[in-house]
Amino acid sequence: MLNLLAALAVAAAPCPASDEQPACVRQRLDALGMTDMMVVGTHNSYKLPIPPEEMAVMVAARGKSALGIDYGHRPLVEQLDAGARQLEIDIVADPQGGLYAKPLTVFGRGTSLTPDVAAALAKPGFKTLHMPDVDFRSSCVTFVACLKTIRAWSDAHRDHVPILIMLNAKEGAATMPGGVTPLPFTEPLFDALDAEIRSVFGDDRLITPDQVQGKAKTLRDGVLAGAKLGGGWPRLGAARGKVFFALDEGPAKVAIYRGKRASLEGRAMFVNTDEASPAAAYLTLNDPVGEKDRIAAAVKAGFIVRTRADADTRAARSNDTTQRTAAFTSGAQYISTDYIWADPRFAGGYTVRLPDSKVAVCNPVRQPTACGGRDLEGR
Repeated sequence: MLNLLAALAVAAAPCPASDEQPACVRQRLDALGMTDMMVVGTHNSYKLPIPPEEMAVMVAARGKSALGIDYGHRPLVEQLDAGARQLEIDIVADPQGGLYAKPLTVFGRGTSLTPDVAAALAKPGFKTLHMPDVDFRSSCVTFVACLKTIRAWSDAHRDHVPILIMLNAKEGAATMPGGVTPLPFTEPLFDALDAEIRSVFGDDRLITPDQVQGKAKTLRDGVLAGAKLGGGWPRLGAARGKVFFALDEGPAKVAIYRGKRASLEGRAMFVNTDEASPAAAYLTLNDPVGEKDRIAAAVKAGFIVRTRADADTRAARSNDTTQRTAAFTSGAQYISTDYIWADPRFAGGYTVRLPDSKVAVCNPVRQPTACGGRDLEGR
């Protein structure tokens, strides 16, 4: 028994900085903050390609601007296996079920759905799609199905760095005449959305605003004060095997989600807001060229930032790496792309990956000293 206690004491003791034993390297990496890393993820991660014949109709009707949605992704598990540590999911409210069960397609007539997809669309609950009736094909039709897929992968890879799951709450006008008009989001619908998140990810696997706020007066105070007030973004060792959610919406929907809260007390998701908000912890800053200084300042202050390496298929079609290079040097912890894999239709082979197939590297703005060029997942 004494020998066991002695061994545990040695294992828990801080390692000297020069010790390159695997256990000591891991100890130093785990002591980094999750703000100290940088990873790549995907935009509209659930989205399947639009059939070529439907894209041709859209291009004929709208011109080249329609090509902005001419992309798709492999299933979520393949993305995670390839190193994606940020996923984006668009959801629409369907509390009664069946609202999106008969998509028109751009031809103005229905399309045949597989029995499993039809059954999923008929049930109550949030659905996952980009644009009703036009761009509705998804690798996981319901929000809960997407979450269960991520959870199963996470259960099998408990050493992963924290995964950011971004949500867009879709509403507004129908995308085509006679199509479905998405329901507007209300506070009760956001309550139901939080409930679906917590039905798959409990607090033991979820990084929440309350955890980051700690004992601070506001979430922003908790981020800026960090461990001094029992909050702040967790250390990497404590964040491994966990996910966190961010509602990527404008001020109006964020206000509905917050309700009368001082920050985000009791909520499952962080929100996109500005650095001065009491609810500030996470920021979506999608232009790493024009917002370079703002991203760097936010990251240095302790906020989590997501930016984009490309948008609307333009960079991939021309193999323009300007925005990608800016994203990798910006300091944003999560960099989103539509091209973890190259699209074989485009010359140039445009892709967005970290060097040497690493999954997570040290942040170029925060520059923690413990990394030594290592992959923070130890691959």
